[in-house]
Amino acid sequence: MESKLTTNLDIMPNYSYVFEFENEFQHSKCRQWMTENWTVAFYYVGIYMAFIFGGQYYMQNRPRFELRRTLMVWNCGLAAFSIMGACRMLPEFYHVLKNHGLYYSICVPSFIEVDRVAGFWTYMFVLSKLPELGDTVFIVLRKKPLIFLHWYHHITVLLYTWYSFTEYTSSARWFVVMNYCVHSVMYSYYALVSMGKYPPRAFAMLITALQLTQMVVGCAINIWAANYIATAPPHTCHISNINLKLSMAMYFSYFVLFAQFFYKAYLSSKPGKKAKVEPLPEAPRMKKVAAQYEAFPRQRNGVVAH
Repeated sequence: MESKLTTNLDIMPNYSYVFEFENEFQHSKCRQWMTENWTVAFYYVGIYMAFIFGGQYYMQNRPRFELRRTLMVWNCGLAAFSIMGACRMLPEFYHVLKNHGLYYSICVPSFIEVDRVAGFWTYMFVLSKLPELGDTVFIVLRKKPLIFLHWYHHITVLLYTWYSFTEYTSSARWFVVMNYCVHSVMYSYYALVSMGKYPPRAFAMLITALQLTQMVVGCAINIWAANYIATAPPHTCHISNINLKLSMAMYFSYFVLFAQFFYKAYLSSKPGKKAKVEPLPEAPRMKKVAAQYEAFPRQRNGVVAH
């Protein structure tokens, strides 16, 4: 049943402004398209993996691409998108928690079925996981280190989010809001770096700490969801058992990998470790700074890149 944005204000937040493209969002049509096409994501993953290994082989004896201006535009675009998504999703998230409680926030997918604003930005979030694979394109073409966590994270998130949208997985309300918020900070950080502005080392640590917190909360939401599924009347919590297992395995594996990265990047006492993660100070001789900066990879999605 299509919702009307001007009704059911006891369920929906009172947005101060609704864009026309949000008001025209029809979740049923988007769900139908995703149900018919979500498996196409496996083809994208295949192309992605071919590019990673083929691209690294192609670039190994060739000079790297600079792509600094392109990277700056890319990071600014993703930062703006994430900030907008967070701003549009948070009102619904806060309203549901305040007025309906934890069970409703985990088990009822009203953020897609009732709220057109949150529904639109949830759908945009799902679709955005495809262009976000472009992060890896920059790493390969600029010949930066690419570790397992980076491409594993991108692949599994793409497949899981596209699949979950076909089921209207209700716990996704939490996952989408958390990811938008973390990406708002993360891509803003990378946008500054791509402009030649180097935030303090503590800011990079904060990003990884936020990512770790996201994984802990994700695991906790899945545990609550499992309890609700087991104790509530059948089919009242809109999460399938297979989705719950996939989500739990994914979030737990992320936590292990991000924790390992955090330890190696910020806590390990190996010689030279601090220099590899500490942003360089600004200096008048920008060419020298840029050359030094290139020697120390930066963090992206909790991994070493850029």
